[in-house]
Amino acid sequence: MTSFTYDKTFEGLLCCIFFAFEAKETPDILLGSHEVKPLFLDKSFHIITETDKSARVWKGLEKKISASAQRMILTVWMSELPEADLLLFRYMTKAFNSSVSIEVNFGDEDVLKCTEIYKKVNSSVHRVIQFVRFQKTKDGIYFAPIAPEYNTLAMTVEHFRNRYADQRWIIYDTKRKFGLYYDLHTVTEITFTDNISPVNEDGKPDTGKYDDQELLFQKMWKQYFKTIAIKERINIRLQRQHMPIRYWKYLTEMQ
Repeated sequence: MTSFTYDKTFEGLLCCIFFAFEAKETPDILLGSHEVKPLFLDKSFHIITETDKSARVWKGLEKKISASAQRMILTVWMSELPEADLLLFRYMTKAFNSSVSIEVNFGDEDVLKCTEIYKKVNSSVHRVIQFVRFQKTKDGIYFAPIAPEYNTLAMTVEHFRNRYADQRWIIYDTKRKFGLYYDLHTVTEITFTDNISPVNEDGKPDTGKYDDQELLFQKMWKQYFKTIAIKERINIRLQRQHMPIRYWKYLTEMQ
């Protein structure tokens, strides 16, 4: 059994591919730098992330696969699934070794699995866009906490920047402890220290940081939501299908 150890970044994964071709070695497992190695290893290699090597691999991929396949690779990586890195390693290696495009070769297990994960992550992106609820804070910034299943926040930037171009906003991933801040010009990745975080320990928004009228508007929205509902037509099972429970925590109307 052969292992590659790397820094668990996408650039590091590309460097693993570079090393594999250079050294003619194929890993059975990919490990993070601080992960414990299995007891019975025949070979173990530590891969150092180098920008020039990762750039060369990606540039080479651009010649072998389409732009949509490149997006798929990046999307699968953002899934953060434990098996994603080795899956992508095999996918990209096959792309380099094949004289024809592998993108629609769904008879290949790795191609099929990448496509399935891509669809799931894309679905998560759409749900983040659908279920984000902004709340106005005392400093005039619209704040929206959310905890998506996958690391999809960066994939929603263009939508929110175009949709709310005239407002300052923060979308904060409470699961991964980082957010995106739009200042009317650019979008910046941010983090909070414990003493200034707009969310409590349970991940819910700190209402003490709301604008004075925010709670009033939330109360009005809840009343409207309750009023228009037709009691006889309420279908909780269907509601959960279209609006997964994991998003309810931050939906004003579900509180």
